[in-house]
Amino acid sequence: MRRQFLALGGWAAASAAMPWRLATAQTSAAAATAWPNKPIRLVVGFPGGSSPDLTARAMAEPLSKALGQPVVVDNRPGASGNIAADMVAKATDGHTVGLMINGNLTIAKLLNPKTPYDPLKDLAPVSLVATAPLVLTVPASYGGTAQDFVKTGLQAGNTWSYGTPGQGTVAHLGMELLKAQTGLGPVHVPYPGNPQVMNAMMGGQIQLALLPPGIAMPQVRAGRLKAIAVTSAGRSTLVPELPCLAELGIKGCDLEVWNAVAVPIATPSAVVHRLAALVSEIARNPEMRQRLFAQGWQVVGSSPEGLANRMRQDAALLSGVIARQGIRNE
Repeated sequence: MRRQFLALGGWAAASAAMPWRLATAQTSAAAATAWPNKPIRLVVGFPGGSSPDLTARAMAEPLSKALGQPVVVDNRPGASGNIAADMVAKATDGHTVGLMINGNLTIAKLLNPKTPYDPLKDLAPVSLVATAPLVLTVPASYGGTAQDFVKTGLQAGNTWSYGTPGQGTVAHLGMELLKAQTGLGPVHVPYPGNPQVMNAMMGGQIQLALLPPGIAMPQVRAGRLKAIAVTSAGRSTLVPELPCLAELGIKGCDLEVWNAVAVPIATPSAVVHRLAALVSEIARNPEMRQRLFAQGWQVVGSSPEGLANRMRQDAALLSGVIARQGIRNE
């Protein structure tokens, strides 16, 4: 009898809590439906014309139509996008959204402990918009094939230099990962951006770079650079003619650049999921998919959980490189 009483008591307590839970869910759903009630600020940590900026501007108009409010792209360049990411993390107006790259959402704090926000604690993932591999690129004067590069180029690479758009960028960490996996030993030469990296390679100042396909392939097809392989786990639809590094026998270097949408951690879950559904739907629209493909992106349009998983995976992969190589960006 006592066991039955306890069971009934537990059921009664749960039943008593049910109206509160139902009311909370209804309130949350209502808040998501009512949101937004003023213009959205879509913050981008890079200047106009940059790849993240182009993605943000492509998404802004259809997102505005779906939400019924203006979506204003706000460029706040600096610190590899971390200034903008910090603005989003600290925003309290309920209408600030960030379009960010992987570094802002994974390893910013690992590279610089003084970074004023923690991507894994202060930002709520919304959706992984699109990804792209990096293209391992060498000067056009390199006469060998991709297989020749693996057989002989890796040895010659110990006297080479490689260029990146800066310390702590994905291109930098990706090349350090490649060095760790192959014994390749080129010296890092940072530049202000990828255009300067390409100019340096065409001018003979450096011999290697990891470049986004949207930037590298026009130069490769024009005969000014030569592509060896891509860093994705398999061949990429962006450059299907190129092997991946794993095909050449170089394992453990699967890496992509990506952009994603995130909001302040305090954003209600219902709002996060509504925004994620809209971003995913817009990104997967055939016209938008083709537009982003032309910019050098493969559309994903994930759920918040999908982006959170990707953040954890990339942070785990790159934290090892950062620790082993002692990389800091202070």
